[in-house]
Amino acid sequence: MNLQTTPIVEVKLGFKWQGLLIAILVGLAIWIIPTPEGLSSKAWGMLALFVATIVAIIAKAMPMGAATLVALVISGITGLTPIQAGKNEVAMLSGFANSTIWLIAIAMFLSRAVIKTGLGKRIALYFVSRFGKKMMGVAYAMALADIVVGPGIPSASARGGGIMYPIMRSIAETYDSKPGPTARRAGAFLAIAVSQIDTIVCTMFLTAMAGNPLIAELAKGQGVEITWMSWFLGAIVPGIVSLIVLPYFVYLIYPPELKDTPKMAQMAKDELTAMGPMSKAEWILALDFILLLFLWTVGDLVFHIPATVSAFVGLVILLLTNIMSWKNIIEESTAWDTMFWFAVLVMMANALNKYGTIAWISNHISSSVGIFDWPIAFTILVLVYFYTRYFFASAMAHISAMYLAFVAAAIACGTPPIIAALGLGYTSTLSMSLTQYAGGPGPALFGSGYNSTGQWWGVSFVVSLLSLAIWFGVGGVWMKILGWW
Repeated sequence: MNLQTTPIVEVKLGFKWQGLLIAILVGLAIWIIPTPEGLSSKAWGMLALFVATIVAIIAKAMPMGAATLVALVISGITGLTPIQAGKNEVAMLSGFANSTIWLIAIAMFLSRAVIKTGLGKRIALYFVSRFGKKMMGVAYAMALADIVVGPGIPSASARGGGIMYPIMRSIAETYDSKPGPTARRAGAFLAIAVSQIDTIVCTMFLTAMAGNPLIAELAKGQGVEITWMSWFLGAIVPGIVSLIVLPYFVYLIYPPELKDTPKMAQMAKDELTAMGPMSKAEWILALDFILLLFLWTVGDLVFHIPATVSAFVGLVILLLTNIMSWKNIIEESTAWDTMFWFAVLVMMANALNKYGTIAWISNHISSSVGIFDWPIAFTILVLVYFYTRYFFASAMAHISAMYLAFVAAAIACGTPPIIAALGLGYTSTLSMSLTQYAGGPGPALFGSGYNSTGQWWGVSFVVSLLSLAIWFGVGGVWMKILGWW
């Protein structure tokens, strides 16, 4: 008699115990400290849980979604955020009803369609075919392609790593530029240039990076309403200046050995020819994309259609035309994962704000810089916020840990609320270019092997100084013209 045996499932720990232990110890250390005067025990307990969660994320003790799930359960069990919230409480599952969270999830579904249909690749190849005869032309072609697809792809990794990186790698290898002795021929410059470009595009559009809607949601806690249009309006001038100046600045301080690249334009044309004419799916997606941009820019003001509803409209069009199937949507794990941890972090941030913890922290921060006029105080806060990014390997961890407290402190120092919220919001994304691990396409671009850590950090630091000067010099003047301060 043959007996069929059931395979034995090997059970392994779903976490790195060292990182989890550190997170637990940090949380307990805060929790056992007597509650400071002016704070309730609930406010202090939520701070301990929040800090422990951020430490677990930074230490990569477990996936971000798993870490926030543990925090969600603990907050419910301890009564920090009950299921049915009272007047001065925050509901445990309140984050999942947040419209901003749905906006970013739907935008991620749409970004999958851009990659799936090949429209993103076609756009990038088109610009390279037109401007790729010079190395600077290649960089600007990448910038143009990124800015076209950026508003609808809320993932720097998807754009920079999934669309731009393969093209950048093909360009480098066409001219025999490979990691090692020939890296500086083309690949080293292009890798850093693409990273800087992707960061700028992330900063220009509310829907170009998952962290931006989180920033908008956190800003609401300080009474600042950031819409898709207000984010874009504040970023358009410094963003365009940055896209023109920063790639050329990288070209000057970290020049490629090759200046002329006539093969590239022809290679791009050949690939476009091989792809054939635009498919029906690409045309529908392109028109859907244009409709979404129109609705996001003027829909709320003219037609009273919120940005999240507009995103749903765009998604339904793709479903009805079968460009995206329901199976595609339910299998888009990145979007659902983002939606989950996003919802929990928003809930915790709202609890910290409502329970008075953020006000308590911001008072301590503002008291240290409050002796200065608000422009100087705000500059100090921006610089501290920007360069602490070296200690974070996640944009979400950085934003979740610091943004709300710094915005509150900036406002307490007299900074106009819209300047504080948007200025620090732009800073959150711009700092992504500092290191190869700070987020976005950095891991893929650096992982190509064209640059050493020293080269990447050195060039990026110098570029960051000019970037901040543009965004808070040119950008500050632009916001003055807009009447924001």
